[in-house]
Amino acid sequence: VRYHRLGDLPRKRHTQFRTNGRLLVEEVMGLEGFSGNESILYHHTSPCRILEAGEFEPITHEEWVPDAHVHRHLETGGIRAEGDPITGRRCLMWNKDLEVSLCRPTDENEAFYRNGEGDELIFVHEGSGELETVFGTLPYRQHDYIVIPRGTTYRFRFEGDDQLLLVLQTPGEFETPNRYRNRYGQLLEHAPFSHRDLHQPVELVTHRESGDFELILRVRAGLQHYRLDYHPLDVVGWDGYVYPYTFNIHDFEPRTGRIHLPPPTHQTFQGPNFVVCSFCPRELDYDPEAVPLPYHHSNLQSEEMIYYVSGEFGSRKGIEVGSVTVHPSGLPHGPQPGLVEKALGARRTEELAVMWDTFAPMKLTSFARELDDPSYAYSWREGAPSPVAQSTTG
Repeated sequence: VRYHRLGDLPRKRHTQFRTNGRLLVEEVMGLEGFSGNESILYHHTSPCRILEAGEFEPITHEEWVPDAHVHRHLETGGIRAEGDPITGRRCLMWNKDLEVSLCRPTDENEAFYRNGEGDELIFVHEGSGELETVFGTLPYRQHDYIVIPRGTTYRFRFEGDDQLLLVLQTPGEFETPNRYRNRYGQLLEHAPFSHRDLHQPVELVTHRESGDFELILRVRAGLQHYRLDYHPLDVVGWDGYVYPYTFNIHDFEPRTGRIHLPPPTHQTFQGPNFVVCSFCPRELDYDPEAVPLPYHHSNLQSEEMIYYVSGEFGSRKGIEVGSVTVHPSGLPHGPQPGLVEKALGARRTEELAVMWDTFAPMKLTSFARELDDPSYAYSWREGAPSPVAQSTTG
């Protein structure tokens, strides 16, 4: 992320700044105390001001511990629509570094939301619209990643009715991979995307009205509700390195080799003890003896989850749009029988998918249990019956 600014700013930091004679409130929003990236915002009203502190709702995840440790397939395509982009989030899995939820909202959220305990990465599987944020208006479209730093006050505004969001949250930061950046933070020439592909808020809309507004703050594993007597998007100007942005998965430039390249080639973001990768339509390996599908590999220290967005994933069969495959640590995995032979000589794939790999095991929720296809663990038994043992689903 590079330096950006919107609206009106004083010439120097930490000096008097007025509008119509009113002294504005300066807020430094920074990471790692005063050592990390920061932005400075200028408010009409103190962001500390509240009218009423309301209820606190704990967020609890009901863990599903299956009886058997096997590969899993979660069929999410038919999940019901409910709630708004905040209340409609349904957690699939989590660990200390990452929480993954799906959300098919029926309504926009009238309340404003701020995550005080983590960064968010939202993949827009379906839908488009705008994110109204304290940093300005951020348009989003289908297949965008929306990167929202902790502490950002925002709410969704939809274009159309159908919205489907994959929501990842971390107590760390969502960053571009270290190996893509030089020592100044600029994306390198060999990176699979450039700063031109990262889109910042386009317009700063300053609200000065009074009223009754709800703000929901996620903090300490719960949601704290507040009432405000002023509109929280009251910033007249800001600048810095911390702000939300979008990156569309179709702007990722996939790499192709003479023989098969491993998954780190597709890495898009990094976080503490995990990575996020994008599998995009691309040319395949061009050596005449190449095997274009991934080779079998063992996740000895990591777990691999893939969310299937569109197209046909060459190394899997029986996978539909919206499916999530879970390949846990300690087990080898690879193409299912017959698919390697089928793929020989193929020169292109149209698959589109989002993958997250974690170094700490993911815990599954009871929601994941509702979606589990217990036959998936037996899908490598070519030509053999696929028993559906009760013990595999717990």
